[in-house]
Amino acid sequence: MTRVWFITGASRGLGRAFTEAALAAGDRVVAASRNVEPLAELEGRYPGALVRLPLDVSDRKAVFDGVEKAVAAFGRLDIVLNNAGRLLLGMVEEATEEQLREQFDVNFFGAVWVTQAVVPHLRAQGSGHILQVTSMGASGGFASTGMYAASKSALNSVSEALAMEVAPFGIKVTILQMGGYDTGLFTVGTTTTEPDPRYADLRARLAEMWGDDAGPDPSTAVPAVMELIDLPEPPARLIVGGASYDMVLQMEQGRIEQYKAWERLSRLAPG
Repeated sequence: MTRVWFITGASRGLGRAFTEAALAAGDRVVAASRNVEPLAELEGRYPGALVRLPLDVSDRKAVFDGVEKAVAAFGRLDIVLNNAGRLLLGMVEEATEEQLREQFDVNFFGAVWVTQAVVPHLRAQGSGHILQVTSMGASGGFASTGMYAASKSALNSVSEALAMEVAPFGIKVTILQMGGYDTGLFTVGTTTTEPDPRYADLRARLAEMWGDDAGPDPSTAVPAVMELIDLPEPPARLIVGGASYDMVLQMEQGRIEQYKAWERLSRLAPG
């Protein structure tokens, strides 16, 4: 059966890769982005299968209006991919209120607005799959990316609650903990704080640790997710990326070992 996708952040990176993959599979796509001009070529290549939707996900009213247009275009929604995101790069002390709010407005609230807008439609049809794009690093903070991780961690928590709430209506929810792909997040999608010179040494160590590798092409993430959406019982979480899988397991194991090391102190409290 031909499926209908609603994809945010569709004009570049992972959003663009999944838009192309869905169209190539014979599905139809409502591709939402602040700038939809880069999608014009795809619209010509797949006539009648792609609707370009200019959308700022941080604008709740615009999101609800956009979802109504999407449903009107193709009559239903089957897969909702909350992919739009930004990166605030800098130390916690350096971040301004405006920068922090913009980070959460896009990464967290934007995904929540889309979710709120699509759930009534998915519930009415008794089916649908919401894919929430978060990060392999969302299980814990890391120097200079703490605000980004916080916004994605918040989305993780809300999405786990959402999955429990909508399961009785036939709606599935999967958190996609994406690895590091060359999506442009660290270039066009990045806002940086004003550097405090007291963090210069730490910044130098981080730059050396990360190197210049931008990561694999976003299209390499497509096969895993395309197989995922065909599963009758998809997982609630999926780490997308082999190297990222190893890193997440290592981080989780380290956290478990720390809990156990301080078990005696934890058990001093009765709660």
